[in-house]
Amino acid sequence: MHAQVHPFFHAPSNTWSYIVADPATGCAAIIDSVLDFDFNSGRTASNSAEQLLAHVRQQGLHVQWLLETHAHADHFSAAHWLKKHHFADARIAIGAGITHVQKTFCPIFNLGEHFPVDGSQFDHLFAPGEKFSIGQLPAEVIPVPGHTSDSNAFLIDDALFVGDSLFMPDGGTARCDFPGGDAATLYQSIQRLYALPDDTRVFVCHDYAPGGREFRCQTSIAEQKADNIHVRADTSEAQFVALRTARDATLEMPRLLLPAVQVNIRAGALPAPENNGVRYLKIPLDTL
Repeated sequence: MHAQVHPFFHAPSNTWSYIVADPATGCAAIIDSVLDFDFNSGRTASNSAEQLLAHVRQQGLHVQWLLETHAHADHFSAAHWLKKHHFADARIAIGAGITHVQKTFCPIFNLGEHFPVDGSQFDHLFAPGEKFSIGQLPAEVIPVPGHTSDSNAFLIDDALFVGDSLFMPDGGTARCDFPGGDAATLYQSIQRLYALPDDTRVFVCHDYAPGGREFRCQTSIAEQKADNIHVRADTSEAQFVALRTARDATLEMPRLLLPAVQVNIRAGALPAPENNGVRYLKIPLDTL
């Protein structure tokens, strides 16, 4: 029996989160969870995370892993909230490249010398190519830097969770103009994914429904190689880099990048309260 995949869509950030379960043991992982955040009021909420929780309880699953494909720039991770309030034994995990992201953004936010940049906010840092398991399901970490330096895809049984490296074929690929991003590196990362069997199930982290179609989350390696509008099987690195660089030059900075990165380099934990009991996020001016 293959991995069971249940998707959840967070419309405000166009994010797909997933619960991946081993039908033989009931063990599960939650991938790219979302903590709700209203930018206008500065309020957080757990409504989206509670949908994941309800599914876990309904199915009687045992959550072993809270996985992050990378430190997201468009939503807050709910990993810390889920672990603190419901899944104390689950391990929050991300790629070892998170240390590079932390070292990049620590001075931007002036987090100080006491802010750890060794990834210790997470329970586990995956090495490139590391193998692990979810119950009896085999899982492997596939490094896919280029969008960010810490990006990984997770191959769990026959299901591939690509993070932001690939969108649905009619959506193309992720931008490469963030700190640590590089279009040529992303091209090489995608070639690793395209080397997988054509029938590999592919689950994307975001979908923006181009042309007004319905929102979708699942495709295949074969469909990506044939139809991805940015990088097909026959697309050269030079073609991709030229296209990606030109497109990135037209894109605005994500609205939640500054608040989201501050939370996500902390594994989804909010900053500690100050002496008045209030938590604060920083907005650096004239910096990025």
